[in-house]
Amino acid sequence: MGGHELVVDQPADTGGSDRGPTPVELFVASLASCVAFYAGRFLDRQGLPRGGLGAAADFEMADDGPARVARVRIRLRAPTSEPLAQAPKEALRTVVHHCTVHHSLLRPPEVSIDVDVT
Repeated sequence: MGGHELVVDQPADTGGSDRGPTPVELFVASLASCVAFYAGRFLDRQGLPRGGLGAAADFEMADDGPARVARVRIRLRAPTSEPLAQAPKEALRTVVHHCTVHHSLLRPPEVSIDVDVT
């Protein structure tokens, strides 16, 4: 991916080596990192500190088929050096909802999967 190598695996108890995140964990982390990126960019534009900015995510799988993520919860931790006033806080909420990954989930892309077997 863009010259970077990423190890994706499964837990040992499901047949993997647990050498990296699962594809689903990577999917959720992609959303959380996109939200954090947009938040950081907003703080920079506002001249606000971004030290301590972070995002944590958890998810639940659907109980019924097909296998899929049913819920994702992102908790954005804004910098603690100075509390955000109400107006910037509301603007930040709006901005992070516009991250590219979030929009891609709201309006899913067309996906095609080709299998080449030689």
